[in-house]
Amino acid sequence: MHPSQRVCIHQQKRVGTHAAISDSYAFFNLLTGPECLDQVESLLPEHRERLFPPTETLSMFLAQVLSADGSCRQAVNDAALKRLVGGLLPCSTSTSAYCQARSRLPTEMISTLTCQAGGIIAEALPSWWHWQSRRVCLVDGATVMLADTQENQAAYPQPSGQKPGLGFPICRVVGLFCLASGALLNAATAPCEGKGSDEQTLLRGMLDTLEQGDILLGDAFYPTYFLLCELMHRGIDGVFEQYGARKRSTDFSAGEKLGARDHLVTLSKPIKKPDWMTQQDYDQAPQTLTVREFFAGGKIMVTTFRDSKQAPKGKLKVLYRSRWNVELDLRNIKTTLGMEQLRCRTPEMAIKELWVYLLAYNLIRLLMAQAALLADQIPRQLSFKHTVQIWLSWQQRGGSTHDAVSVNALLVLIAEPRVGLRPGRIEPRALKRRPKAYPLLTKPRIEARSEVREHGHPKKQR
Repeated sequence: MHPSQRVCIHQQKRVGTHAAISDSYAFFNLLTGPECLDQVESLLPEHRERLFPPTETLSMFLAQVLSADGSCRQAVNDAALKRLVGGLLPCSTSTSAYCQARSRLPTEMISTLTCQAGGIIAEALPSWWHWQSRRVCLVDGATVMLADTQENQAAYPQPSGQKPGLGFPICRVVGLFCLASGALLNAATAPCEGKGSDEQTLLRGMLDTLEQGDILLGDAFYPTYFLLCELMHRGIDGVFEQYGARKRSTDFSAGEKLGARDHLVTLSKPIKKPDWMTQQDYDQAPQTLTVREFFAGGKIMVTTFRDSKQAPKGKLKVLYRSRWNVELDLRNIKTTLGMEQLRCRTPEMAIKELWVYLLAYNLIRLLMAQAALLADQIPRQLSFKHTVQIWLSWQQRGGSTHDAVSVNALLVLIAEPRVGLRPGRIEPRALKRRPKAYPLLTKPRIEARSEVREHGHPKKQR
């Protein structure tokens, strides 16, 4: 027998052993605990008995964003068929009642449930999943496209470099993720351009999500003077790629030398107050700030870990390499789940749809966390896409979450495949498949329609 086959068989036996003695049903139902439901119920609006009550509507909304079709029609059709199979009278397949029920769902309720789910997952993790028993958080931003409507364009305008009518509304999203579990702890949204829409501003609004003793990893957008001050004030350590112009002026011969291209440097407070900052906060900020800079992996890093014995350069280098996981998390949300293009036609509903996607993501992460506990692995070694496929098949076939034996069997299936560790993987940013031979739209769609009516469609490009 090949050695890899023996390893695979051993892993499957270990998963089965853990499943036999694990109370996975209790972990699976953490979200239904009173501490979570009480907070969510308090945010529900008063409602009379309807065909689509809030909890049922949210469940249908979740199923809608996870389905390949993603339409309201499909969601209503599925609900009607479930009632029919369950021995109830089928409801109408008109989407009007369901769409109205979706609009009544408070966005705050969905966002609270999402953050609550992320926090529950992060708190239930074993300490050996963390870095030196400390929780590591990842931050990064992305953009998503909204439906091209006048309302969405007004709230989330297309990039200014595009001609009017030729671009899509763009929303910026910044997320805080738990490194160990991949769970989303919090998220913030804003238009793609304009005052208060940058990633630093959105991160500052989420700093209360972080706890004393946490470690924050981010790219070169984040380590500004005032953000580093705020992190140190809160007792949070950070490791970042060095910000902006500092890369061009770093002199490792200055400051207190800690090793080869590794030193402590004192930064002075910027003379000009940022526009987002109040005068009082600016005056209270320290005049100087001592941080650590080091060269590793072809990059200059900046960190609040100033003790080189407690946090050697090599360990911080390895730690920062794990920041790449946030890129995979955003890819899972945008590509695997399909959040890259939102469907709702008003800004309020579009942001609500976005939070439903994030809630679905955290529910998948909950499954992966428990499956990883059974397999004695970390969730990063399990496949997100595989978990989504298994969960959707489970739901389509009427799988129950009220049976501990069935839940254990589900988690065993999730834990079977492993994701390879490929830290040096490089892929060209190029497409092999050729696009369709249609020309790009160079004028507003209403003008293009008029020309087609008058002159017909242009000839196909060769």
